[in-house]
Amino acid sequence: MGTWDTGPFDNDTAADFAIALDEAEPEAREALIRGVLVRTIDATGHLTEAEEAVAAAALIAAQCPGGEPVDMSCGPEEPMPVFPSDLRTLADEALALIVDDEEGPASNWVDPKDWKQWRAILTRLRAVLAPPPPSMALFDVQPYRSVTQHGS
Repeated sequence: MGTWDTGPFDNDTAADFAIALDEAEPEAREALIRGVLVRTIDATGHLTEAEEAVAAAALIAAQCPGGEPVDMSCGPEEPMPVFPSDLRTLADEALALIVDDEEGPASNWVDPKDWKQWRAILTRLRAVLAPPPPSMALFDVQPYRSVTQHGS
């Protein structure tokens, strides 16, 4: 893997994925992203598409509240469709596997400082991708009112 920095698209494999997204028909881009995430989650052994999954997760996170835009110099140049919310969960699951895979991309970093920066990027992506907590009230509490009865 040719890597020039720690960003989601800062390696040859992710840059090739960006090119594939740009060359795909607009309606096919979601399927490419979903496919790489599902294959990463379903993989046994070596996560062969981990770099693409990180890039896909960054594209999804960019559309979430608090998400950061993807660097267009390395990422896809064509606009991405609005992704369905279920892709957030898939992206988070894929990133969880990638972070825990000591034989995968984590082993590519020679400088521990770069590894820590890369891991921090994945942690930020996961924080953005995590679904918001439910906002449903558990109880409908009414303010207490004292009722005084006057005798007869």
